[in-house]
Amino acid sequence: MGGKPSARLGRRFAAFALFALWLGLGLPAQAGSPFSDWAAVVVAGDFHAHSGAPTEAFDNARHDVARSLIAAGFQPQNLRQLSVRPERYKDHPGKTSVQNVYDSLVSATAGAPGGCLIYFSSHGSPAGVVVDDQLLAPGVLEAILDQACGNRPTVAIVSACFSGVFVPALAANNRMILTAARPDRSSFGCGEADRYPYFDDCFLRTFDQAHDFPQLGRLVQACVAAREVETHMSPPSEPQLWIGPQLAPILPLYALPGRLAQGRF
Repeated sequence: MGGKPSARLGRRFAAFALFALWLGLGLPAQAGSPFSDWAAVVVAGDFHAHSGAPTEAFDNARHDVARSLIAAGFQPQNLRQLSVRPERYKDHPGKTSVQNVYDSLVSATAGAPGGCLIYFSSHGSPAGVVVDDQLLAPGVLEAILDQACGNRPTVAIVSACFSGVFVPALAANNRMILTAARPDRSSFGCGEADRYPYFDDCFLRTFDQAHDFPQLGRLVQACVAAREVETHMSPPSEPQLWIGPQLAPILPLYALPGRLAQGRF
């Protein structure tokens, strides 16, 4: 009844394609990884623990988040990494600064028109996220994303204390925003002996379990909450997840390793 299943699926996909084009968000590449034409910038914004002593936590997160993205199908030539101390690392990241965040995203998007991802691991305050000796305010990051990414599907992830302050400024129909804390809360795991901040650790732990970025966000939220209970950290950081209404039906088409591994793409 209603035609063969393959025909019905074909018609549904065609209708969905027209809907996506109408939204101006585009569709994932049909050959290879759906992220092969996405640009990504991963930033370690500081190298100090909360005590002021040096820590590798933010650069560990930078390196391993970038590696996970490449494993998911982001192309190395479309991915930029920034570090406050780039001379220390064999993967040769660029130097962290607000200007270099912008320049790196513009450079990466020039050859990758499909979508944008930006990830920060750093300290934060109610005024923004630490980017070396500068503070990147939510309004400035919104301008950077607007200029470099336009209306492409965009995922912005900010791992820092008080990072929920970015949600109102970045909220747009084509964006997903995931932050390590709500606007008035600290996040945890920034000590000199920590391998990663709690949020970054949960991102990396759950990355291969997620079907797509929305599910990844929910898994990270649950993981952080459990870790804070386990380590008696209070008050809870309450990571924030916001997805633009026009992006929500598109993101499931961009499959992460968990979905691919289960054969559900």
